[in-house]
Formats: sequence, C-alpha cells, structure tokens
Amino acid sequence: MSDALSSAAAELAGASAEQVLGWAERRFGATAAIASSFGLEDVALIHLARKVAPSIRIFTLDTGRLPPETYELMDRLRLKLDVEIETWFPEASRVEALVRQKGFLSFRESIENRKECCTIRKVEPLRRALAGKAAWITGLRREQSPTREHVPEVEVDRDHGGLWKLNPLAAWTTAQVWDYVKANKVPYHPFHDQGFPSLGCAPCTRAVKPGEPLRAGRWWWESPEHKECGIHLPEPKP
Repeated sequence: MSDALSSAAAELAGASAEQVLGWAERRFGATAAIASSFGLEDVALIHLARKVAPSIRIFTLDTGRLPPETYELMDRLRLKLDVEIETWFPEASRVEALVRQKGFLSFRESIENRKECCTIRKVEPLRRALAGKAAWITGLRREQSPTREHVPEVEVDRDHGGLWKLNPLAAWTTAQVWDYVKANKVPYHPFHDQGFPSLGCAPCTRAVKPGEPLRAGRWWWESPEHKECGIHLPEPKP
C-alpha cells in the first residue's frame, strides 16, 4: 500500500476535486463511498460526484440526535439529485445502556464521556458502514480547524483497516464551497444561514460568533484540539 499511496499522493497532490473524484471512480467505483453529515461541503461533494463519479455510493450516520432540518435536507437531496442514501444507526442496546447509566447529557461532563457517546453513536456505526469498502470520501477541508490543517487529498486510514481515504475538497476555502453550491443551486442546510458553519448532533452544535473558528460551535465547551468525534483522527504533523 505504501508504494501505491506514494504514487497516488504524487498524482493527486494539488489536483482539483473533479480530478480526485474521477480517479476514485476509475480505481474503486462502487466500492468507494461518500460519508455525509450534509453540511455545506458534503452537499457540494455529493453534487460533484453525481457528475464525475456516479458509481460512488453515499452513506450517513444517524445518531438519533440530528435536528429535523437535517432529515428534511436529506430527502430534498435524494429527490433532486436522484441519489440513494444508505443510513447507519447505532446499536440500540448500547445507546439504551449509556442513557440508563449516565443520563441524557453525560457528554457534557467530561471529554471521556463525550468521546464515549461519539463512539457509540458515530464511530462504531462508521466501522460497520465501511466494512467491505475499498475507500471512503469525505468533505474535510484544511481551513476548517487546527486538527485538519494538514489534510491531504489522499491518505490511508489506518484506524479503519488501512482502506483509502480521499478528501477532494481539502484545499477549498469556505468561499469556494459557497460559490459552488449557489452556482449549481444545490440544496443546503438552513442552519448555514443562521450562523452554523458546521453541523452535527443537535445538543452538541451551536451557531458561531463573529470571528470564531468554523468549528467553534461543535462541542463548544471543549478546547479546539479536542474537537473531533473519533471518525477523523488527525495524522501527526509533519
């Protein structure tokens, strides 16, 4: 894999999002999937993929705590873009045990508790969603947060069995994402017009204040270096 990764990294470094998706279509086809939480980057990515990589599948993780507007957007995209969205849920028994033992808001008590909740509701369902896949594709961008500033266009995800992980929008700015969504009339989440640049579970996401980082509204009671759920673990800085 190391030689293949080095070759792909050299080929795709600085490539456009269309080129990265086209490469994924040729190499992986339906064994690749886009992981979507239906933020602005994700709807742009899904629209792009429909044009240049139609075989790539789309999935989402339903934590059981998404705002109603997220489900409404999913249906709008499904109908407008004619896409199938695979939905993965957490194991009910694990959610029931967590809530019974620690209550509904344990994730605000400590980083350990928050990561436990994320593991049950997101990380474990993601492992099932990725089983049998050769690659997954994300909307990660370097501009989003300090934990993502070194995101490459292509990498190997060692936390999920060494499968390929592609980040076609890694170099895009927020302005570029907005320009694409508006130019192509892609449906997007109404929360983005209410000061939410990043979307997640309803109890863990708020609008950001002027001048705050893009992901300041995620788990806002924690410091920036902890603002990941465990799905996207940053590689060590070079």
